[in-house]
Amino acid sequence: MKNPEHLEAVQRMQTCIADHVNEPITLSMLAKAAGYSPYYCARIFKEYTGSTPFDYIRRLRLTKSALKLRDEKVRVVDVAFDFVFDSHEGFTRAFAKEFGLTPKQYAKKPKPIPLFLPSDVRGYAKLLEKKGKPKEMSETAKAIFVQIVERPARKLILMRGKTATHYFEYCDEVGCDVWGILSSIKEALYEPIGMWMPPNLKPAGTSTYTQGVEVPLDYDGEIPAGFEMIELPPCKMLIFQGQPYDDEHFDDAIRELWQQTENFNPEIYGYAWADEDAPKFQLAPMGYRGYIEGRPVRAINDRKSAA
Repeated sequence: MKNPEHLEAVQRMQTCIADHVNEPITLSMLAKAAGYSPYYCARIFKEYTGSTPFDYIRRLRLTKSALKLRDEKVRVVDVAFDFVFDSHEGFTRAFAKEFGLTPKQYAKKPKPIPLFLPSDVRGYAKLLEKKGKPKEMSETAKAIFVQIVERPARKLILMRGKTATHYFEYCDEVGCDVWGILSSIKEALYEPIGMWMPPNLKPAGTSTYTQGVEVPLDYDGEIPAGFEMIELPPCKMLIFQGQPYDDEHFDDAIRELWQQTENFNPEIYGYAWADEDAPKFQLAPMGYRGYIEGRPVRAINDRKSAA
């Protein structure tokens, strides 16, 4: 059982780091944010995040510097000083050690790299504690937003597991760093997604649950090691979006949406499920926008014509 006071303290340190990532950060600053001694805050930070505070800061700065080099026309030396590295040479060494290529090489030709995307420790710990427990039904149903969106023909870069049917099993099989690599792909059409693959898109011996990112049909960039790329046809997706929520309660938001959509009938909109057209997907839970899932559909008349 995680100590709630420790979780809050570590979250305050994470927030302090995020707010001051472009400034010098000292252990005393983190201790002040956490409300503990410098020694104790360093200990609980490592316990709850798996990283020392300064390794966490270094990796976060390198990730943000990589995104800046990928998306903006900037000089490597300016990025180095923007993210509080003492010198161009020190930044280059740290970047190459973290990502396997120099900042100059990456800026010239961005490739998929393992970005560091830390989680909110409060929400993640809460979900871990509830892992395997029976779902509790909400007493009060909350409104959800439903819409139909068009998806073009596209490619999907994904990493399959072997037997995973949900996020936790996938992390056990594949690891939890896939999202960082997917997030680094500059040509992505949308943000990375977690997916449940339909039988026609699931080769024998591969998992139902996967993670991936969609890219344009003419994508000819690098496919990261261990990933594969498949083509998806144009399709319509029915998107469910829940109400905004506090980030630490993302597990509740997911369950509430699942409860309300379990027996949803798309025929009220003139559609039928078309699971063979694309994977069902989920976006990363973010409280400000509500939890979002999508499932493919076809107009009922289109399905009758196809039959």
